[in-house]
Amino acid sequence: MKIGIIGGTFNPIHIGHLVLATEAMKEYNLDEIWFIPTGMSYMKSQKQIASARDRLAMTELAIAGNERMKCLDIEIKREGYTYTYETLEQLHREYPEHDFFFIFGADCLYTIETWKLPEQIFSQCEIIAAARNGSLIEEMKTKATELEKKYDAKIHLMPFMDLEISSTVLRERLMNGKPVKYLIPDAVIEYISENKLYKD
Repeated sequence: MKIGIIGGTFNPIHIGHLVLATEAMKEYNLDEIWFIPTGMSYMKSQKQIASARDRLAMTELAIAGNERMKCLDIEIKREGYTYTYETLEQLHREYPEHDFFFIFGADCLYTIETWKLPEQIFSQCEIIAAARNGSLIEEMKTKATELEKKYDAKIHLMPFMDLEISSTVLRERLMNGKPVKYLIPDAVIEYISENKLYKD
């Protein structure tokens, strides 16, 4: 099967993540999308990050009812910092019959070379990079071509609607008691409220 992978802290997961998954699934004929909440990211401060258990639960609630979307806890179970290349290695060991497509936003296309062992990431999956507005595509093509030549990578550029939603802004709204309905799935909002997450 063709499996799309979306990783992230999902702190919290929001409709931008879900729309990206749906769009990529349709555009590239993916059979399933697997969401993988980050364990301990070496690129992010752990301040204001909900527990792994909470972020996993919110992700599972967000995709509940969609049989073509799954949530994996493999990074959360891994001790120490989380590295994408290790996750892809594990996926290939456990699911050798699948082809993997790693999905992320345009900004990651420009920073992926700073990730741990980018050459191994490129060798283990195809990349789907979402451009949030049409004007970015031409600029992204130049970067994609550079990476393809340098790493023998396979990169797809996917035009994507301009959804200016960030988990950081949503956490601020939650802390300030502002509404987040329609920006975060209802079941996730309820979980956040019940567990008193993102309180100042």
